[in-house]
Amino acid sequence: MKLRFIIPFIIFLTCSAVLWKGLSLHPARIPSPLIGKAAPNFQLPTLFNPQQITLDSDLKNHITLLNVWASWCATCAEEHELLLKIAKNKSFVLYGLNYKDDPDTAKKWLLDKGNPYQLIALDREGQAAIDWGVYGTPETFVIDKHGMIRYKQIGPITADDWQNTFLPLLAKLQGEP
Repeated sequence: MKLRFIIPFIIFLTCSAVLWKGLSLHPARIPSPLIGKAAPNFQLPTLFNPQQITLDSDLKNHITLLNVWASWCATCAEEHELLLKIAKNKSFVLYGLNYKDDPDTAKKWLLDKGNPYQLIALDREGQAAIDWGVYGTPETFVIDKHGMIRYKQIGPITADDWQNTFLPLLAKLQGEP
């Protein structure tokens, strides 16, 4: 008779412990298996000139921030003003990866809000984003001069993230051969 109450109680405690642990996790800190590895191969048209092809080799020989965004993404709009400011920093190149978006809508969005990107690859089907391990938009990757992924930010970059995470990492990467 007691067993009838003890087993559900144990199951309840176990489930509660698992859920409680889940509450302490931060979804933006999901580790990427690509950190320390070469950027995935890709070949995509650019947003403003589909005849121009963007390649993974375009990410080499300079430090790159690759920002995955879309015009339909509300948090991308929140992050956009900061991207316009940080794009003025000449210690890196800011590229965009436009994710599952209508090209005309994306172009209009950038014309209305400003374009911080030096180059924007168009990933209309989202296949390249899958190869990059993208969970959603926005996400930003820091890629070193050799084309190696050094950091991944899930979610929008905040001023605090920029000051405390990105700038120290960029300074470190500038000093590397």
